[in-house]
Amino acid sequence: MSDPNTILIESIKRLLRRDADIHLRKIINKTHAADLSVIFHSLSVTHQLRLFNLIGDIEKKGILFSELDQDDFQDLIGKLDLDDVVDICEAMPTDDVADILGRLPEDLSDSILQKMEKEDSEEVEGLLQFDDDSAGGIMTPEFVALREDTTAKECIESLQKEHLDVEMPFYLYIVDEYGHLTGVSSLRQLVVNPPNQKLKDFMTTDVISVRTDMDQEEVAKIVARYDILAVPVVDSTNVLVGIVTVDDVIDIFRREATEDMLKMAGAGEEFVETKSVIKSTRLRLPWLFASCIGGIMAFFIIGNFEQSLSKIAALAAFIPVIMGMGGNIGTQSSTIVVRGLATGRLNINDTWPLVIKELSIGLILGIVYGVLIGTVAQIKYDTLMLACSVSLAVLCSMSVAALVGSLVPMLLARVNIDPAIATGPFVTTSIDIISVLFYFQIATTLLGI
Repeated sequence: MSDPNTILIESIKRLLRRDADIHLRKIINKTHAADLSVIFHSLSVTHQLRLFNLIGDIEKKGILFSELDQDDFQDLIGKLDLDDVVDICEAMPTDDVADILGRLPEDLSDSILQKMEKEDSEEVEGLLQFDDDSAGGIMTPEFVALREDTTAKECIESLQKEHLDVEMPFYLYIVDEYGHLTGVSSLRQLVVNPPNQKLKDFMTTDVISVRTDMDQEEVAKIVARYDILAVPVVDSTNVLVGIVTVDDVIDIFRREATEDMLKMAGAGEEFVETKSVIKSTRLRLPWLFASCIGGIMAFFIIGNFEQSLSKIAALAAFIPVIMGMGGNIGTQSSTIVVRGLATGRLNINDTWPLVIKELSIGLILGIVYGVLIGTVAQIKYDTLMLACSVSLAVLCSMSVAALVGSLVPMLLARVNIDPAIATGPFVTTSIDIISVLFYFQIATTLLGI
């Protein structure tokens, strides 16, 4: 947290204790809703409600609704009067309303929809029919769509009179008489053309669009790839039904990146820093179960070679470094692949060239570090076969780890399973087991024990 935010939070807490509502209202009205959401996280529900009621701008309340995390939002909305919630929702963009209603219990969201104005509620219900993670679920139905034979002058007049409520009019979308998307024009194109010029004469016909059922991550990649501020969303018949704007894309990237990082760490899919101890424990429990099972399997593997360890106790000294080197390169390979798939830099069709490349890297690094660690073993114990065993074990561990770390996420992506889990406990634990097994098999063979 930055110093300005820390100072702001402490100042608000102090004013709350003093019941200085006049000063609080002045600060709140000058503070952006996104900053208020950070402050709300540091307050009790009672103080959150009190602070919320001091906000004079209803649109600011709507922005705050969108910015609050799940727990804070549900705690706050549970204390508010239903009519007040409805008024705030009616002042919000419909796509944001659909998002927050999707976070509420079904009976409460139904009650809000019933109380909203018919036109607004119908738009929100139209968005709620789509999956939350699809283009239809994140799009806004507020856009500027005009007919092909409309002149530039008529377009400008329409923007000034009929489309004042459009959230982000980055582009003009051109449709035919049936609502099919036929072209697009930027605002710059509109103002530099003569007033009597028709849209069909200067519009771009090669329109980049997405279908309502496209996954939100794919939508975000398209917006990033083509550097556009918004992408039109069409149904199966190419009828324009909404747009996805760049602010939604930023949220998608942030959310997906957070989800991938948590999966890669084996900590679930949700950001649990703000959750209760019980909820955090419940979310992490299944992910750590894989590590537990892997540890038990490694225990049995080592137990099978107990006789070898009793004869040459020095074998145990190198178990951590062999497992660690394999785990590290496996994590590196899987992270590179997962991030490449997430950003679109890698394609599942590149599986074998990529795997061969990572395996080659693993072999080279395995040789380098195998020689290094084997040399240390030779200096310490002066046993050539032990040094060779350690060197070969490091080579095998790192090579197999690079192979598994690159191959598994590619295979998961091919069968439509999130590849981010490949860098979590599942892959690292399997690499640990393989490393231990290879080490003792090589050692018992070379040392004759």
